[in-house]
Amino acid sequence: MPELPSTHDALICVALPGLAISGDQGQLAGRGLDGFYRGGRRLLSRCQIRVAGREPLAVQARMTGADSARFVGTLRVSPAAGPDPDVMVERTRRAEGTERITLRNAAARPLRLPVEVALGTDLAELGAIASGRAGPELPATVHDSGLRWATAGIAASVTADPQPSDALASAGLLRWEVDLPPGGTVTVELRVRLDGAGLLRAAGQTATGSLAPARATGDDPRVAPLLHAAVADLQALLLRDPDHPADIYLAAGAPWRCGMAPAEALAAARMTLPLGTRLAAGTLRTLARTQLPRRDPRAGMIPGPRRDAGPLLPPGCTGTEATLLFPVLLAEARRWGLPEQETRELLPAAERCLTWLRTTVGDGTYLPDPQPAGPVRCETQAHAYRAALLGADLLDAYDRTGGTELRHWAHSLRTAFRADFWVEDRGGGRPAAALASDGRPIPHLGSAAVHLLDTGLLGSGRLAPGLLDRVQTEHLARLLGTPAMDAGWGLRGLGAKEAGHNPFGHRSGAVRVHETALAVTGLAAAGYEREAGGLLRGLLAAAEHFGHRLPEMFGGEQRSAGSAPLPHPAACRPAATAAASAIMMLTALAGIRPDTPARTVTLCPVRSAPLGEVGLTGLRLAGAPFAVRISRLGLAMVEEAADGLQLGV
Repeated sequence: MPELPSTHDALICVALPGLAISGDQGQLAGRGLDGFYRGGRRLLSRCQIRVAGREPLAVQARMTGADSARFVGTLRVSPAAGPDPDVMVERTRRAEGTERITLRNAAARPLRLPVEVALGTDLAELGAIASGRAGPELPATVHDSGLRWATAGIAASVTADPQPSDALASAGLLRWEVDLPPGGTVTVELRVRLDGAGLLRAAGQTATGSLAPARATGDDPRVAPLLHAAVADLQALLLRDPDHPADIYLAAGAPWRCGMAPAEALAAARMTLPLGTRLAAGTLRTLARTQLPRRDPRAGMIPGPRRDAGPLLPPGCTGTEATLLFPVLLAEARRWGLPEQETRELLPAAERCLTWLRTTVGDGTYLPDPQPAGPVRCETQAHAYRAALLGADLLDAYDRTGGTELRHWAHSLRTAFRADFWVEDRGGGRPAAALASDGRPIPHLGSAAVHLLDTGLLGSGRLAPGLLDRVQTEHLARLLGTPAMDAGWGLRGLGAKEAGHNPFGHRSGAVRVHETALAVTGLAAAGYEREAGGLLRGLLAAAEHFGHRLPEMFGGEQRSAGSAPLPHPAACRPAATAAASAIMMLTALAGIRPDTPARTVTLCPVRSAPLGEVGLTGLRLAGAPFAVRISRLGLAMVEEAADGLQLGV
């Protein structure tokens, strides 16, 4: 089986459905993932510049935004100029499909230079590239002011401005002779296009107001760039429902998962509620249209693929997770300010999710996953329990029936779970990862247990009660803070002492950013601030090594003095849940718990102030700007809010 092309050292510019991926040398050499993409199709794989017959010496490569990168190279073209370069070549690459090449003369005399750009493509789909099945480069034809390639009904072209003096289709070359006075510049712009598609209009650039422009300040210099990068990455990952263009949602991540992944889209939308409710509404409406109809045996379920669960459990169903997340997101979006009319329109779809839950459980206590004969997973019970409580709260608010039945079932689940899922040991015990078909607990400890801490928001700033009791929650908190689980950079997917642990296993030992963030917020809410602060500071340190653009996961090797987190070669970066995790963790420092229908917001800050003073502006609550500041003493103060919004107790 061929290796996936590595992404950890690539510069990935994203403005979906456009991508531009390259290494740090700037040249697109046609290797690995190099290229400009649109809708998962590589439009250009090779774009190599030669000036005066030589490639520029690469001196710097950096991201200038979620959708753009800048590359700088130098050349010595005058033999008598000494060791100093006399030509600078700057390339600005954008995901929308443009490359701007600027040559600057730093010499004291005019220069006349031949410039060549070698172009090529295979028009391969991303899946074929990932599996090593991309074909050879296609022959080019001269087209307009550039070159064109075509195969099987697909065609792409590159046009140049200014028009090249020469275009050689057989060699895939565009040529210019440029005159540069001392200190002068010349610019060539290349435009990469899919024939018949027109200009790329990325959803994140046209969906104005989809995400609030949140900003952070404070004692820790890392919080500002982390939040800035997170908001930019989320904007870049936005997609529109093609049949309902007003509805937006988040792709799972680039480069591998640039489409809808229901569970990840809902989870990311939930974590970004502090940036407004438009994304949540669009995600909910899009997924409501995929819900299985009444005539289907699984009526009400939101379909989703299987997901690997590591070496100790069979794959789980992401559709189960998405179906249980749907009513939770709707209930919490209402608390953050989703308009009543939109909530009412989405309520029937949430009711169908809750009906699926009760029908699937039937007369039993637990929800197996996958249905009907799968294991009883710890995190699935946490999702189901939260959906039942928040769903009942939502149904009651709109005088719908079913809330009492859901609460009764949730109570019986809580009682049974505390007995059946708790595995006693010399350390005080731990929650089982799952129950096998014979009822035997599967005792390994992994990051999936953090979902037990995520109970969800009810009215008046209250959190729903947890599945674990107080003593059990304390034991879990202590376990999450041990080196076996906390790698020093974040939370391992599987404890280092567990059988099958692999520091690079994406469900068996790698640090998963989303679940680390859930641990931070859940631990903080439960009062375990030392463990929450340790995980938060570790993830912030890791983010610094990744240029503040967190990947979905990275190697779970233990942190030591002078070390750095190990990139995972197949991780998406940017990833929707990783970017959204930054929003959730930073706002969790203030403990913002809104109840827009009651016109209140309660603040439950992390009293230990693990990052010192932090100010968050540009958030959105109750349809208006919201700003909050957490002092070094752990006190939270509202600095801007909607008119009439009262501070709860």
